[in-house]
Amino acid sequence: MKKEFIINNIEGLDIVVDYIIQLSIETKVFYLKGDLGAGKTTLVQKICKKINTNDKVVSPSFALVNIYNSDFGEIYHIDLYRINDIEEAIDLGIEDYLYSDKFCFIEWADIIAPISPEVYFEINIKLLKNNSRHIEIVKKEN
Repeated sequence: MKKEFIINNIEGLDIVVDYIIQLSIETKVFYLKGDLGAGKTTLVQKICKKINTNDKVVSPSFALVNIYNSDFGEIYHIDLYRINDIEEAIDLGIEDYLYSDKFCFIEWADIIAPISPEVYFEINIKLLKNNSRHIEIVKKEN
């Protein structure tokens, strides 16, 4: 299963956010892929706003894991960019987040591929020349 969107402005993300929330019926684990500045954290901000979090949503680059509270319970926003290997991710407690049945958004998740859940969604964000975004959401099954 694959769905693609072309987003021309931040308001255009609303349809993507609604789609992601619908997908959460199947799984709440989403791997975010895209270059630095592509809009991964912006997408998580929009999702958090939609599901009523009052917490400030920021990039977890330095904290590695940000936890937000919402009407859907805790939301985990994780950045594995500075993680060197899967053992380090396990020491971080990544499995607790992956298998929590709570929203879990993970940036730079390739390093944890061997321990990925049976079903998750990969969200690929590409910045286009005109500052638009191409967003592709793909269901992954192990």
